[in-house]
Amino acid sequence: MENKSHAIAAGTFVLLMLGLLIAMAVWLTRDTSEMRLYEISSKDAVTGLQPQAGVRYKGVTVGRVTAISLDPQTQGNVLVRIAVNDSAPITASTFASLGFQGVTGLAFVQLDDTGAATAQALATTVSHPARIPMRPGLMSRLTEQGGNLLTQLEEASKRVNQLLAPENQHTLTTAVDKLAQAAAGIQQITRHADEVLTGSGPAGSASLPRMAAQTEATFKSLQSTSERLKESGEVVKISAENFRRTTTRMNEPGGTLDRIARSTEALTNATVNLNATLLPNLNRATRQVNRAVEGLADQPQSLLFGKGAGEPGPGENGFVAPADKAMPVTEK
Repeated sequence: MENKSHAIAAGTFVLLMLGLLIAMAVWLTRDTSEMRLYEISSKDAVTGLQPQAGVRYKGVTVGRVTAISLDPQTQGNVLVRIAVNDSAPITASTFASLGFQGVTGLAFVQLDDTGAATAQALATTVSHPARIPMRPGLMSRLTEQGGNLLTQLEEASKRVNQLLAPENQHTLTTAVDKLAQAAAGIQQITRHADEVLTGSGPAGSASLPRMAAQTEATFKSLQSTSERLKESGEVVKISAENFRRTTTRMNEPGGTLDRIARSTEALTNATVNLNATLLPNLNRATRQVNRAVEGLADQPQSLLFGKGAGEPGPGENGFVAPADKAMPVTEK
């Protein structure tokens, strides 16, 4: 009996200590902050989201999921009720999305804000929790775009198959051969350019050092030519100055041009005087000579015997009228 009483006492003590430890753990881990209730209605699936899952505001844990059920107000939607710390800045511009923890498949509610400056705090009550809009998460967007991605992959595979068709393979092979030929040509051009730059090519070929030497010689020749042209320019300048001085002296009063003008004027006056005096006398003399020549032609004997008396005219003694000459008659 005594052993049984000791065992009962020991068992009772252990149970009491275990109860105290549990009570202490609950008391230490209790959440003393005030919580606000919100609801999220999602038309997308919430696979991986479980009650007591975390609620994060921009990556900071601010609450937990309290319940998940179907939305009685909107048919086909899922209603998620969350409890959020009073310190979380939930406003009218806050929205929710579904996030995933690594590769475990466990989901959590991610809260974010659009940053609207005019947004006010979202009021809520326990009896009528306010609703936060749900936006598609990364997995939802990938699911929505999955069909388009598959279609694009199918089209890409078709184009790859067309590209790898036998006729296209021949075209690709030809293109690769041409690229190889072009590479060989570029290599040859590079070698030739190296020979030109270093002057290591055969004699008589283009060489940059030789061209530089020829260019230097050409520049020296141009420099000497320029100096000679400069000297010639000085000579031309002196000649032009002398010509200007000569022209100035010729144009001055009493100069060469002035004397030539005066001589021309005197010659003109002499010519006018000659025309006024000599030419009339010369004309008279010419007429007299013409009459003498005509008389000599009519009476050449006058050159030996002199000019006889003239024939009597009408009314003078011995005038004989000239006989009329009869016109000959033409027989028919």
